[in-house]
Amino acid sequence: MQTEENWDLIIRPKNKWYQLDLSAIWRYRDLLLLLVRRDFVSVYKQTILGPLWLFIQPVLTSLTFTIIFGRIAKISTDGTPPILFYMAGITLWSYFADCLNKTSNTFIANAGVFGKVYFPRLIIPLSVLISNLIKLGIQFLIFIIVWLFYLKGSCDIQPHWGLMWLLPGLIFVMAGLGFGFGIIISSLTTKYRDLTFLVGFGVQLLMYASSVVLPLSAMPDNIKRIVSFNPMVSIIETFKYIFLGNGYMHFGDLIYSFGFMVVLVMLAVIIFNKVEKSFMDTV
Repeated sequence: MQTEENWDLIIRPKNKWYQLDLSAIWRYRDLLLLLVRRDFVSVYKQTILGPLWLFIQPVLTSLTFTIIFGRIAKISTDGTPPILFYMAGITLWSYFADCLNKTSNTFIANAGVFGKVYFPRLIIPLSVLISNLIKLGIQFLIFIIVWLFYLKGSCDIQPHWGLMWLLPGLIFVMAGLGFGFGIIISSLTTKYRDLTFLVGFGVQLLMYASSVVLPLSAMPDNIKRIVSFNPMVSIIETFKYIFLGNGYMHFGDLIYSFGFMVVLVMLAVIIFNKVEKSFMDTV
């Protein structure tokens, strides 16, 4: 006589190309938190200064930009103190760039784990987004300290306090953009390894087209129209507009960035689900 078997876990194949099993991700939330801790600790565990690099990196980068682009090249900063202007852009851009760079290596870097044990594969890139939020929080704190110094001083900074509520939304859109681009690149690199060499260069080049160094107001009109298609531009410009009082903000551009992010994430999930079934044959 056949008895009914009760299983603790049932693994089924994904039959739909758009399927996103959020319930499975929730069941493996302990693994997600473990990976977040691993991502954060492993980067600085074998360094002399450790987490102090989280403070040193944005400060050194902002000082370098101030000297090269502010003092030598004399690029406009919309009347904002150069170090504050560059730190505002670098704080946001670093989060987006880290999310993109680390998620773009998802399949190749974790091929050994993927081939041995089951867990929802999207947990790996999601852990990157969350662990980078810790870094973003620390660097944002540094920006706030510098911002308060100039705000209390003689510098004419007029923040728009009523728009501070937009900040979580800006971070959410940035995370989605980094996740979407990174997953698509990671899926393509399973067959085309050349992309791994282009990611770092491409991200660096994209930074100069994202109003981190050159404000949108200082660009010629024809260049401004082209650069505005970059969804990161409206996010960085809005952040500067909120905290520095300078910059360009339009809700239509923010809606465009949000819509771009939604479409990108949907496309990334579709490609991810397709590649996930057969990538072990090509990695």
